[in-house]
Amino acid sequence: MERIKKKLRRSLAAAVEIFTVLLSVCLGFVGYRTYYLGMIKKYKEYERTTLMLASQDIDWDGVEQAVLSGEENEAYKKLSERLDFIKSNSEIAWLYLITPLNDSSNDNMRYICTGNTKQEYANFRTNRFNELTGTEFPSDVAKQYLDFFRKSEPGAFWYYQNKTEWGSVYTTSIVVRNSAGKGLGVLSVDINMVDIDSTLKIYPLRILSASLAFAAVFVIILILWLNRRVIHPLKSLQNSAVDFVSKASGDDVESLNFVDPKIRTQDEIQSLSCALVTMASETKQYMQKLIYETSERERISADLNVAANIQNSMLPHEFPKRGDFDLCASMNPAKEVGGDFYDFFFVDENHLGLVIADVSGKGIPASLFMVISKTIIKNLALSGKTMSPAQILQEANNQLCEGNEASLFVTVWLGILDLNAGTVTAANAGHEFPAVRQPGKNFELIRDKHGVVLAGMENMVYADYEFTLEKGATLFVYTDGVPEATNANNELFELERTVQALNVNPAAEPKELLSIVRGEVDKFVGEAPQFDDLTMLAIKYKGR
Repeated sequence: MERIKKKLRRSLAAAVEIFTVLLSVCLGFVGYRTYYLGMIKKYKEYERTTLMLASQDIDWDGVEQAVLSGEENEAYKKLSERLDFIKSNSEIAWLYLITPLNDSSNDNMRYICTGNTKQEYANFRTNRFNELTGTEFPSDVAKQYLDFFRKSEPGAFWYYQNKTEWGSVYTTSIVVRNSAGKGLGVLSVDINMVDIDSTLKIYPLRILSASLAFAAVFVIILILWLNRRVIHPLKSLQNSAVDFVSKASGDDVESLNFVDPKIRTQDEIQSLSCALVTMASETKQYMQKLIYETSERERISADLNVAANIQNSMLPHEFPKRGDFDLCASMNPAKEVGGDFYDFFFVDENHLGLVIADVSGKGIPASLFMVISKTIIKNLALSGKTMSPAQILQEANNQLCEGNEASLFVTVWLGILDLNAGTVTAANAGHEFPAVRQPGKNFELIRDKHGVVLAGMENMVYADYEFTLEKGATLFVYTDGVPEATNANNELFELERTVQALNVNPAAEPKELLSIVRGEVDKFVGEAPQFDDLTMLAIKYKGR
């Protein structure tokens, strides 16, 4: 324990010191950026004001004539005096008007005018009228000037930070134009960034030094405080926990007791101690309850397995081997028991009934409602009365509405195939569209008219419709577990992918067709859990 205590003390001290340094560095960086951005904003505002003052009330047409003639006129002199005045009465480094010529490395721009102080004139500096720039501007800078000169909108400013042979400067530029809007040149002002650069260089060092000094003092005080308020109480708490765990490893749950270390620090450690005492008591109760619930869960699981077997046995699994049709169906529940079902049966020797349905909800309630729905529909179809699919659904709906206190409902597609003519008479109670493939073609959806789901409302009327299966045609019906299969990205398989899956091998026999569709769904869903029951039925009509 002493070794663990030392490790904890060192770890906490190191963590606090690192946190303090990092916090100081972060605050320093924020201060650094705030100061830097504030200074840049100040430079921008100051330089914009300078350029507006320099370009105000200047006869730019006259300046253009001076440039073209190569001789200074009154408009040019007024511009020169304006630039000189601003340069002499401000803190700017350079103020100049240039015309970008090209983006080569030499003579890429031409001076029109520069602002100078009296002292600079005394030192033989001129306004550089029509003077080429030589190698003052690198080709990349010249290209930026040229692009700005040619492409900028009237009144637009360009900001540029640059390191020159005279130091770091911040430049703001605007294109001056004649009365016709034609660009005459780029008026630029530079401010020397020496002050801000020197301040920014020493700023991080000051922050780091202060952070280290503060962290050292703070860690010493923290270690002394940790010994008294944290390490020793935690040691007592650990001893009680170790004793409890050693007892918990045995089989005697009744012997589980947590010795109260009686910590009185009046802080979170005391709260932790009280919580552990309470947790130990609740753990003991939970283990006793868990033993009971485990036996109950095993019993329920066994009951669900029996229910699943009963439900599965109610679905037909022996598919007829006949010369006039080939049929196959499958149902994969999302839980142990599901609400989907399929069915097929002979109404008479010449007519085959086909049913596929989806009960709302999942689990035991859906499976019970599924049994009732399947039984009612089949009994009505085999009652001996001459009833169309729509009439069967209407009567089944009324029977299912009786006593439906759970408000469950079921979507149903019911079709009766005439084995002599290949004609299918069908009705749809809110179910998915069937898909049909005629010989030599691909599968296509039959977008039939949907009626109201069964058990939704009494006395609903359903409509029959017909389509014909040619010899060699295949009918495919399914529940919404196919198009609504969902992958890990919460994307649905949808009807479009369902039809594409059917057309992977459209000439496949029903059993293979169901296997292909299931494989495409599994490939799409990947590792995501199955969201809904997945049921399919396919029949290939061969004719008589």
